[in-house]
Amino acid sequence: MEAREPLRDLRGALRAVLARVREGEPGEGREPFELPRFWDALGQTFKVTSQEATKLSLAFSRPPVASAEDCRKLSEDVQNAILAVATVYYWLPKGQGTTLRKMVRDATTEVVEGMIQLTETILSAPLESLSQEQLISTGGVWEACEQVSNLPRDNQAAVASALAACLGVVKDALEEMEHALVEGQDPYSDIMEDEELGFRGNRDTYWSEADRKLLSSCVGLMKASKACLKKVLGVVKAYGKADSPEQIAQLDDLADIANEISPSVDELALSMYPPMNQLAVRLNAAKLASVLKKVLEITKTSHVCPPSEEGWVQFLTGAVDHNMNKIKNFTQGQL
Repeated sequence: MEAREPLRDLRGALRAVLARVREGEPGEGREPFELPRFWDALGQTFKVTSQEATKLSLAFSRPPVASAEDCRKLSEDVQNAILAVATVYYWLPKGQGTTLRKMVRDATTEVVEGMIQLTETILSAPLESLSQEQLISTGGVWEACEQVSNLPRDNQAAVASALAACLGVVKDALEEMEHALVEGQDPYSDIMEDEELGFRGNRDTYWSEADRKLLSSCVGLMKASKACLKKVLGVVKAYGKADSPEQIAQLDDLADIANEISPSVDELALSMYPPMNQLAVRLNAAKLASVLKKVLEITKTSHVCPPSEEGWVQFLTGAVDHNMNKIKNFTQGQL
């Protein structure tokens, strides 16, 4: 087991790097910062890390067993590759955009985590055998390293990518709710069978007539959420720029508040299922309406919204208010 001792040290060193990447602040000292140079360097370090993962895995996949000296050298090379990845990540200043930086940090974290996983798999496997786990872990590092080519190249692309992800989640939640409504009075019909569960007499699994009136306005609010994200994504793609600190900060503000839409839609959707507590529905709807209005407000005052785009901002603000007022009216008796 002595031959693998350097791997234990490597695992400890990688864990320390991971903690620093997760918590660390960017170095603002590297002036002037050049984005193309950063991407070249990051791509190179990810590529080297992928190659080192392959070498490490091969050394422990067949006889003869790597000597303690070979193992020390391999561990050193892996550690240097990971330190290079972390160092280049630190070059990226916050001024380039917090949304972009978070995406690069997540990709960096995945590479380091993958390498820790591979090291642990080798340490726990019998010598001279290539386990299924080791193959999977090696592939995991390759995959994490390949991600660098898919990362957004500036904050405008990063914010567009974040908005598209939110839109996907909201679309799914809306489709699910519309499907449940089409099922008729019983949204649980596809998961509860009379014969098996005998729950059909339980009114808690049905919507009342009053519930259904309230539901249509809630679905209206969910549709407004989808339309809002779709429109904001469109203007960020069409007019978004990441050339000045002000533009970059405006995009980050937009991404931060838009990130609150999908969890708010999810909370509202969950409270809409029977047995429905109408007051909880009203509170969740009010929270979502407030987030949507904030997104629309921030969009209207930012560089992504020229005067020609202000019409839909106004229209969607009206749609949010209209649905929220109906929800308030339907639930007045609950207060």
